[in-house]
Amino acid sequence: MTRTYLPMRRIASSRPVATAVWMFALVMPALGQKLDIEKESVIRSGRADGRHLSTRGFQQYLLRNAQPKLAFDPEFTSDEFAQWQSQVRAKLLELMNFPEPVAQPEPRRLWIRKREGYVLQKWELYPEPGSVVPFLVLVPNSATSANPAPAIMCIPGSSGTKENLAGEPPLGPAFKPDDRNHDGWLHAQRNQQAVQFARAGFVAVAVDHPGTGELSDLARYRGTTMDDRNTISRYLIDMGRSFIALSVFQKLQILDWLREQSHVDAQRVAVSGHSLGTEALLALAVLDPQIQGVVWNDYLAATRERARASTKPNHRGIRPGANWLGHSVPGLWQWFDYPDLVAAIAPRPLLVTEGGPSHSLNLVQKAYQIAGAADNVSIHYYPQYHDSANRRDGKPIPEGLSSTEWLDYANVHAAHHYFKGYLAIPWLTGQFQLPDPGEVYPPAPPEAVKTLLK
Repeated sequence: MTRTYLPMRRIASSRPVATAVWMFALVMPALGQKLDIEKESVIRSGRADGRHLSTRGFQQYLLRNAQPKLAFDPEFTSDEFAQWQSQVRAKLLELMNFPEPVAQPEPRRLWIRKREGYVLQKWELYPEPGSVVPFLVLVPNSATSANPAPAIMCIPGSSGTKENLAGEPPLGPAFKPDDRNHDGWLHAQRNQQAVQFARAGFVAVAVDHPGTGELSDLARYRGTTMDDRNTISRYLIDMGRSFIALSVFQKLQILDWLREQSHVDAQRVAVSGHSLGTEALLALAVLDPQIQGVVWNDYLAATRERARASTKPNHRGIRPGANWLGHSVPGLWQWFDYPDLVAAIAPRPLLVTEGGPSHSLNLVQKAYQIAGAADNVSIHYYPQYHDSANRRDGKPIPEGLSSTEWLDYANVHAAHHYFKGYLAIPWLTGQFQLPDPGEVYPPAPPEAVKTLLK
């Protein structure tokens, strides 16, 4: 048999053309086909037997029909509810797949500096072999061994750092808040939750997310506070762990240390999370029954419902994508969703500052009623959705939505997504019986003042 060989230069010259054709195919619909976005918004089978040929369609079938095994039931009796809470805690602990505990050095204080009204301390935690986790502690001058104060752990939004939480200068120019990063930076002063709590009399702990701020690798060279956390998350998952579980494992140990401090009232310890911080906060609150107050500064919605509803393709035929892998706890949807886990916190005091789909929040309120603590949950919406007539969520939220349309149905105004200290500080000082903090700084913005007066 005779083979014909092309000259090497001929092969090399064909590569740019092949690459261009390949890239064109990625961004253009197939020739002769025109995408009808509205028709394709809802994923349908098109077969008489209802089965799906596309894998994405089969996945949508699962989202429509598979029910979490430990979903909250509004018909629970109080005894059934207590039993369900224990099951949820045990299953979530299993899903976290924490490493086996290994004796490690005690946390070490690196330095201490005076600030107006409080003392700022920097500490290091050694949560497991090979790992160092710095954190900041703001101790009010009023907190002493003779007069221990309540304490709170503050967890930032996605790109936030512990330094910004504490109102401190960034560790380097690349970490300076500006308009280049996540929306949270646009509200950098409002997101300084640790210093706001410290001024109100709380011992406040400020922490970083894994791969963020001081826990990042080469982020400072790219002008951002964050590493490629999708890659970090993927490798953690392949090792049987997850981004959220790593974060929670570290923060549980900081909370244990915090309760041992003589100037801290161990019976009055709370957690406060903004945006991404609510995900670690949620697992902390479920797994640690000693947490006696929860500030959920984000909207609350079922993540499965969001995935099911967000199917509207763009002009290129691409449906809304999933959040980055750091939001994933493998197996979580098999057992429960976020509203179920928030319901499992009852009867401990809970504040939700940015609303969400009303049916998700109603489920949480029902859990508090079953627990005999209806007054222990306080729910606020974005000012634009304060009036129920302006909310457009149904049950369930319909399929066929874009990412932006989902936020509208979920009663979210993303431009006003920041830590609501003007709600959180008075609420938690009241729960923990601290003196009235007076006007919180920064004060409520004009669009929120009207709702507070109603």
